[in-house]
Amino acid sequence: KVLTKYILDCTHPAEDKILDPAEFATFLNEKVKVSGKTGNLGNNVIITKENNNVSLTTDIPISKRYLKYLAKKYLKKQNLRDWLRVVASNKNSFELRYFQVDNTEEDEE
Repeated sequence: KVLTKYILDCTHPAEDKILDPAEFATFLNEKVKVSGKTGNLGNNVIITKENNNVSLTTDIPISKRYLKYLAKKYLKKQNLRDWLRVVASNKNSFELRYFQVDNTEEDEE
């Protein structure tokens, strides 16, 4: 069996204390579907929290796109979608980044 490891990097929001990686890992544990059922992870999918990262190790095919969908769903649930976005940093990892805000127009109120 081939193991695939995906890493979701929550460093910036976790340092600012607006997102808890442990809570995010719990959310993924509850929501990831295996064979069309939630709560069916078994030994196929292992979700762990490492420092400010959440890692998902799997020996069954899970698409990276599905993990991005779940990450965005979590951000929406926490009302953080207006400030954070999910960006692929390399082949097997995502990063939660802040939107770049241009402060060129200071006179807006």
